[in-house]
Amino acid sequence: MDRRRFIKGSAIIGATVAVPEILKSASGMENSKNARRVYRLLNANKSMVGTLPVLRAFAGDHNDYVSPFVFFDEFGPVKVNPNDKPLKVEAHPHAGIAPTTYFLEGSGHHRDSLNYDFQISKGDFMLFTAGKGAIHMEETGESLYKDGGIYHGFQIWLNLPAKFKYLDPSTRLFNPGQMAKVEREDFTANVVMGELFGSKSSVDPMFPVFYFHIKMKAGCKLEIPVDATHNAFTYVINGSVETEGRVKADANQVILFERDSDLIRLFSAEDAEILLCGGQPHNEPVFAYGPFVMNNEEQIRRCFADYQAGRMGDPYRVNGNN
Repeated sequence: MDRRRFIKGSAIIGATVAVPEILKSASGMENSKNARRVYRLLNANKSMVGTLPVLRAFAGDHNDYVSPFVFFDEFGPVKVNPNDKPLKVEAHPHAGIAPTTYFLEGSGHHRDSLNYDFQISKGDFMLFTAGKGAIHMEETGESLYKDGGIYHGFQIWLNLPAKFKYLDPSTRLFNPGQMAKVEREDFTANVVMGELFGSKSSVDPMFPVFYFHIKMKAGCKLEIPVDATHNAFTYVINGSVETEGRVKADANQVILFERDSDLIRLFSAEDAEILLCGGQPHNEPVFAYGPFVMNNEEQIRRCFADYQAGRMGDPYRVNGNN
């Protein structure tokens, strides 16, 4: 792949603002004065990354409400038939961020310039800390190629704070046993990062972050404590949820919350599945261009130079074109 052409063709685009649906009757929420209010609802937009269809919830925008996250894609769900040509995102660089990948269904194949080459399975979570710069390739995994199935999950980027922008890159893969789980009568939660109701994940991103995958049963009411100074947002995977002010969000919508309370309240009239994410905002300038997210324009230019000089690795080799 031509490095210069890749860089020039890699702008990032965010989501569209949704008009909130306010439920005036048949609502499971009562107004309260101690829960977080909704700042805005977003619609995820359809896009393509390589040959992979995605829903993009945000990308470099709304940082005051999503930091320390900076980019959010749901990939799939896509049905893959046995022996289908792999869905693939060709080798590409990152710097200044830690792309995370979480699989709900199916399997993936990751290869990078750090000499990691592995399969990612259902329930696994990968933290690819690009730091000063590295390259990776992503595609559907061996088990999908052999047996077929559903390919579905999330790639969500963590923006690294300024003090970590030039870390040496690293890749870590976590299985479900290294995370935590909360099981209650009306909901279950995978604690991918952070701590929920006393259950803490062993995944350490080096700064305060939470990432919860929650399945709510019909009639479930959740009150989730969060640090009042931290950002929080909810992405609806399936079903719909209500929150403070009787605002309703449906599948593929994002609720951005104000930082005005240490409590998030959610209700699901029917079964629903969500991600609840957030953490301590960096409160730093964000300069983003394609796969690079830094603090100023000069750092972005340095990323270009490092990539084109081969200091982030060889994309041909990462693609398997030795």
